[in-house]
Amino acid sequence: MKKVRLDIMALSHSVTQSHNYAVVLGEEKGKRRLPIVIGGFEAQAIAVALENMTPNRPLTHDLFKNTLDAYEIELKEVLINNLLDGIFYAQLICVQDGNVMQIDARTSDAIAMAVRYGCPIYTFEFIMESAGVILDDEEKQQKHLSSQSQRLLKI
Repeated sequence: MKKVRLDIMALSHSVTQSHNYAVVLGEEKGKRRLPIVIGGFEAQAIAVALENMTPNRPLTHDLFKNTLDAYEIELKEVLINNLLDGIFYAQLICVQDGNVMQIDARTSDAIAMAVRYGCPIYTFEFIMESAGVILDDEEKQQKHLSSQSQRLLKI
């Protein structure tokens, strides 16, 4: 299956679900966007990593990264591999001593880990065809990402 590389385009309040947030992923070479509804704690974990902040004590995703690092497991990529009944599914693609491992994860957690590792995020073309949208005003979205992530850090 053809993979599509994604970048984080925006992080904001969810328009469809109160008390939730949305992370908007955009295809690297295209105009389609993949909006994914996530919880407040997950949004904050992504925002902390996007802004390169170091909390006084490690967040759960930092603990998990430290654990993987201690066992010399490298996160190579995140793959949003399925969409069932409106729920996205993801995997962490890891490598240890040349062995590739796929670890199931919530999509929000996988994105939080990808930001911490600076690794790419991918999905499949069928997911973009099913759930992808084309949004207008790209420059406004980019500015929105920074201002919203700053606000999320105050949750």
